[in-house]
Amino acid sequence: MTKKQLRELEYDITGACIEVHRNIGPGLLESVYHKCLAREFQLRNIRFSSEMMVKVFYKDIDLETDLRVDFFVEQCIVLELKAVEKILPIHEAQILTYMKLTECPKGLLVNFNCTNIIVEGKKSYVNSFYTEIPD
Repeated sequence: MTKKQLRELEYDITGACIEVHRNIGPGLLESVYHKCLAREFQLRNIRFSSEMMVKVFYKDIDLETDLRVDFFVEQCIVLELKAVEKILPIHEAQILTYMKLTECPKGLLVNFNCTNIIVEGKKSYVNSFYTEIPD
């Protein structure tokens, strides 16, 4: 995977989110957007894992947790969905932690409770794993 391929995949994911938002609009539960987006990914042949369990290793022990990533796309992008009035710092901390635990270089946080996904509904994140990827 290259940075260019990650950017292209982010573009594809964003397009899928826009399509879902355009069809059903804001104001619904996150679970509705999740199901619609899973279907949109299938239609676009975007490989993903839904509700993927996140393993937590702590001091040489694999802990049983209930942490789940909304979508793990093409095994390189963590996608967290929200349907909230406003993205809070805890939401950003959540996606950054998921990226760290999954050793994923890129994360997207998408809030469907907005007027425009691009302008106000999507935030993109990278971490130290991203710097190790070739251009």
